[in-house]
Amino acid sequence: MDSPRNHPCRQLFELKDTATATATAATATNHNRNNHTAPQKPKLSSLSAADLRSEFAHHDPAVARINNGSFGSCPATIIAAQHRWHLRFIQQPDDFYFNVLQSSILRSRTLIKDLINADHVDEVSIVDNATTAAAIVFQQTAWAFAEGRFNKGDATVMLHYAYGAVKKSVQAYISRAGGRVIEVQLPFPVRSNDEIICEFRKALEQGKSDGHKVRLAVIDHITSMPSVVIPVKELVKICREEGVDRVFVDAAHAIGCTEVDMKEIGADVYTSNLHKWFFCPPSVAFLYCRKSDETLDLHHPVVSHEYGNGLAIESGWIGTRDYSAQLVVPEVLEFVNRFEGGIEGIRKRNHEKVVEMGEMLMKAWGTNLGSPPKMCSSMVMVGLPVCLGISSDSDALKLRTHLRDCFGIEVPIYYRAPKDGEIDPITGYARISHQVYNVVDDYYKFRDAVNKLVNDGFTCAFLSD
Repeated sequence: MDSPRNHPCRQLFELKDTATATATAATATNHNRNNHTAPQKPKLSSLSAADLRSEFAHHDPAVARINNGSFGSCPATIIAAQHRWHLRFIQQPDDFYFNVLQSSILRSRTLIKDLINADHVDEVSIVDNATTAAAIVFQQTAWAFAEGRFNKGDATVMLHYAYGAVKKSVQAYISRAGGRVIEVQLPFPVRSNDEIICEFRKALEQGKSDGHKVRLAVIDHITSMPSVVIPVKELVKICREEGVDRVFVDAAHAIGCTEVDMKEIGADVYTSNLHKWFFCPPSVAFLYCRKSDETLDLHHPVVSHEYGNGLAIESGWIGTRDYSAQLVVPEVLEFVNRFEGGIEGIRKRNHEKVVEMGEMLMKAWGTNLGSPPKMCSSMVMVGLPVCLGISSDSDALKLRTHLRDCFGIEVPIYYRAPKDGEIDPITGYARISHQVYNVVDDYYKFRDAVNKLVNDGFTCAFLSD
């Protein structure tokens, strides 16, 4: 398949699309030049309770789905919009490829640019997910080692609680190229931002030992398991003070779950999934790259016709595939703006409700939360009763499976290894989420299931491998 860049009318398409995108961005910028504003003004809710149930009627009614954090949730309105885009492609692929696809991706990128308060649409690329974004960043770091721009033993600093796939990506790209990886050992439960900041400073000092440099800092905005909101602005500032070459924020959960503002955060590279908390279909994410000489050398790991034309253009065509998830951002914005306060209102209400439900469960089981409410987003870690006997990662997974299969409850379980000298520590935590489709009965169902297990004398030792 020829690249659309080689089509004789490509220049005409680009001029038209760029002008449209520029006009859209200028309208949003001029609306309030000094404030970070959403591209559409939120309006009062026009969704009734019945409308909301209808939007998520495709969810399994037998399951208490309190795990939005893993895969997100896509309302029926957006599923229908995605289907229309997909049909438009398969009905006349050539016309879609040459005349529709790139301008539509540009429209989504422009809206994302305004949502995250980036300076320019060229700083925003759309990729499959945060894991793909991480590979793009780490690939460049590996090249720097291979080409001699970084020295063997120069460090990458990342959180101990970084997402497992991101750790594997660091291993595959950076460790293999000769980089040293230092993990920030964070406490859990965590009580304050100061604990995180202190451990982060220690890791940076370790990275600079023996004359080496810290070439890359990988910072989660919201850790996955255990789930904690990380003080990213403070950590980015410390990286600048300590001379870290580049800061990459892995914010897979962030957009729609916490405040996201590129100018405030100040990272070089930042990624967030749009399918987790922003109602897009799986899977789609944005990758923000602040304009600099270094970001010019970021490339998509799937090389296609657009290689060398900039990451945003490269990512917009990585071969024949279904791009429909990337094209529904305008429809998603229309959906979220049917709620009072738009995405900010949704985020605020989700936070308040998940903290309320977490505290209800904590009191019912006589346990504790994994962090103060102010360090939670739309997810909360809740301690499980000690008598359940969660003594390994395997136990945590088996209990999760048992809750799904026997009680119709979908919730991740985290194993926390006990510390030396602890007496009867809480070793199991559930990560509960709250999204607009959740109801209080979802959490009561979880509470009652755990209470039944406790009353029946259940322990994880009863579960077979």
